[in-house]
Amino acid sequence: MKWYALFVESGKEETVQKFLRLQFDEQALYSIIPKKKVTERKAGIKYEALKKMFPGYVLFKTKMTERTFHKIKELPISCRIVNNGAYYSKERKTYFTTIKDEEILPIIRLIGEGDTVDYSKVYIENSKVTVASGPLKGMEGIIKKIDKRKRRAKICLSFMGLDKMVNVGIEVLSKP
Repeated sequence: MKWYALFVESGKEETVQKFLRLQFDEQALYSIIPKKKVTERKAGIKYEALKKMFPGYVLFKTKMTERTFHKIKELPISCRIVNNGAYYSKERKTYFTTIKDEEILPIIRLIGEGDTVDYSKVYIENSKVTVASGPLKGMEGIIKKIDKRKRRAKICLSFMGLDKMVNVGIEVLSKP
């Protein structure tokens, strides 16, 4: 089974995922919408918000067959399987671009068991970031920028052949 991306109208990701779960059992097609917890401020009040990491995308893992493709195309919401301009190949027997393992594995590692990236606890000492705990532990190399005031880390993830900058929530700790 390989990973694919479904491009949908922004804001309709959950609806598409619900239709996919109605059409397929979890062994035939497994879908996720990666989300992140971030702290936001409105009128001076801090609150926790749940945002999508890749708005407009539903990621799914399946063994792509003609039957699977047509069932996805029959969904009542406008969506399309992402293709990087690849043409049909007899060797690969597919029209669609799969998400490479080196691109999907960091995303799966970040979201863990569910589909949400939780807060990571970080220390900042002499411009060096150390992750004490959380999903970013051991992945310090993908952190590009820290915003202490907004409590966010900007990380670089490779997705569908492009480098995407994604903000994730962090908790900045005082020195250990």
